[in-house]
Amino acid sequence: MKISREIKTAILVLSAIMLFIWGYSFLKGRSLFDNSMKYYVLYDNVEGLTTSSHVTLNGLVVGKVSKITIQENTGKLIVEISMTNPFDVSKSTVAYIYSPGLIGGKQIGLEPNFADKEVAASGDYLNGQIRMAFTDQLGEQLDPLQKKLELVLENANKMLASVNSILDEKAQQDIKNTLANLDNTLANVNSITKNVDGLVVNNTAKLNTTMGNLSNASGNFSKLSDSLTALDITGTFAKLESASNNIDQIIGGIEKGEGSVGKLLKDEELYKNLNQASKELEELLSDLKLNPKRYVHFSLFGKKAPVYTPKEVEAEVKTPEDSTK
Repeated sequence: MKISREIKTAILVLSAIMLFIWGYSFLKGRSLFDNSMKYYVLYDNVEGLTTSSHVTLNGLVVGKVSKITIQENTGKLIVEISMTNPFDVSKSTVAYIYSPGLIGGKQIGLEPNFADKEVAASGDYLNGQIRMAFTDQLGEQLDPLQKKLELVLENANKMLASVNSILDEKAQQDIKNTLANLDNTLANVNSITKNVDGLVVNNTAKLNTTMGNLSNASGNFSKLSDSLTALDITGTFAKLESASNNIDQIIGGIEKGEGSVGKLLKDEELYKNLNQASKELEELLSDLKLNPKRYVHFSLFGKKAPVYTPKEVEAEVKTPEDSTK
C-alpha cells in the first residue's frame, strides 16, 4: 500500500511538533513520561535558582527543580522538586538553597533526618532554608571593613587638608632650610666619624696597652677583693664595736665622777685645794725672789747663816714707800 505524500507530510509535522514539545520540556526540566516522586519547598527568595537546577544529597545528584511558582496569598515561591534518583525522604528533611561554587547558579541540597522514620509522600512539603554562599559571606564581612576604610580615607583627606592649610610657603621654606641644615649636620658627623676612625687607627697600640693595663688593674683588684674576703672583717668590726662600748663606759664613768680622772674633774674640794696650793706656791716663789737669803746661804769660810726673827722678817718685807717715811 502506497502512502501518499500528504500523509507523510502530516506524520513529519506531527513528529517535529512532538520533538519540539519534548525538547522544550527537557530544557524546562520536565519529562513527558515522568512518574518520579515530587516534593515542594516554600522559600522567601530563590535568587539564582532556576528550573532544571540540580538537587543533591551529599554531592550526589538525586533530582532537579521542575517548576517554580508564586504563592498568590503570601508572595512566597513554591519550588517543585522532581526526584530522578529514587530515595526515601523523611518529612523532617531540610531542602536548602546553596551555591556550589564561585561561578554558576544555585542548587538545592537535601539534609535528611535519619532519625525520623516517617517517609514523605509525593506532593508533601519539605522544610526550606537558604544558606549563604562563600561570596555572600565574604561580602557581609567586607561591608563593615569597607565602611571603616571609607571612614579612614575620609579622616586622611581631612588630615591632608589640614596639613596643606598649615604648610604655607613660609613653612615649606623653613622645612627646606631645616633639611639643608640636617644635611650639613650629617656631613659634619660623617667627617667627625672619619676623624675618630683615624684617631682609633693611629692609637691602636696605645689603646691595646691601655686595655692591657686595665686588665692588670682588674686582676689586682680581683686579688685585693680576694684578700679582703679572706680577712675576718666581721670579727674586726665586732672588736671595734666592743672597744667603742668600753670607751662609752669610760666616758660615762668620768661623767659620773668615778675613778681618778672622774674625781679630778668632778671633786670641787680637790679643785679648791689645788687652787689654794697653786696660790701658796706662787707666794713661795715670790718670797724666794724677794728674800733668797732666807732659803739659800753660801759662805766661803763656813760661817753659819743667821737666824731670822719675826721683826727682821717684817723689816725686810716693808715696801720702798715705808723705808722713805
